[in-house]
Amino acid sequence: MSFALSSAMNLKRVSTILALCSCMALSACGMGDVRRPMADVGNGTDTPVADQSLASEESQQVASEATEQLSNPQSGEFAVQEPEVLSVPDAGQQPDTLVVPDAPQVAEPKPYSLPESEPASDDAESYGYPGGIRDPIARGESAVAMSGSEVACRTQLKRLGVVFQEREPINDGGVCRIDHPLTVSGFSSGRIKLKPSATLNCQMTLAFARWVKGDLSPSTRLRYLSGINTIHQASSYSCRTMSNQRGRAMSEHSKGNALDIAKITLNNGRDIKVQKPGFFAFRQRGLLNTVRSDACDYFTTVLGPGYDRFHRDHFHFDLMQRRSGHRACR
Repeated sequence: MSFALSSAMNLKRVSTILALCSCMALSACGMGDVRRPMADVGNGTDTPVADQSLASEESQQVASEATEQLSNPQSGEFAVQEPEVLSVPDAGQQPDTLVVPDAPQVAEPKPYSLPESEPASDDAESYGYPGGIRDPIARGESAVAMSGSEVACRTQLKRLGVVFQEREPINDGGVCRIDHPLTVSGFSSGRIKLKPSATLNCQMTLAFARWVKGDLSPSTRLRYLSGINTIHQASSYSCRTMSNQRGRAMSEHSKGNALDIAKITLNNGRDIKVQKPGFFAFRQRGLLNTVRSDACDYFTTVLGPGYDRFHRDHFHFDLMQRRSGHRACR
């Protein structure tokens, strides 16, 4: 009986424990700690209630951190950096030098200056041009440049050994002018002198040099067995008429195109004058007749003793151009 009573008490206790467990289980299910997510049927919000509570907690946490960082700006992502203060060196302290590479040197442009214009002279009129217009005739200058024939003529003079110098153009008005005159002082590289020096144009100088080399020197050596030392001239350039006679045409001397010879001095000291020799001066007469006739091969005009009283003591040679091409050898 006592055994049965104890068994009944034990069963009652077990029942009480099971009942308590069932109540606890039911209360846990009613609290809703763990809920299944609600299906989205389009009638409610997209975010479940549980997710909304979690998002609210995260927003509060972020706001709390942001408030903390703003209240303490020295730390965190939003820390404000203070500007760096550069220290200025003391007066006695040498500052650190910064090495800067040298820049390439560029030459400074030179200032451009206009050439100065030549001032107008008294005999130059301006005619609207700066410095005026130069008048070559008034200045005694050549109005033309040296031609190729003038250059070639000078080349031949040098080959023949003519001693000459260029001089300023001559313009004495009218036909009295030489554009490119020469001062001639010798032949055969100076072995034969011309005294005084003659002012001639290049063509006349060339013809005379050929005559001296081709006829005068050989004829003199043949008859006197001596070379020529000096040729004495009586007239070269001269602005005058023929024979200095009023009313006559201008002489070839006014163009530097004529030369008068009065005497020849040999190397042995003998003088041969051109004036008419004496009756017994056979060698002198023969020499003068020979050089006179042969000179017509070099000049267009040859005049000497016996022609007229103006040529009684000298030979006259010139290069006058005649329309007919006639040569006057008298």
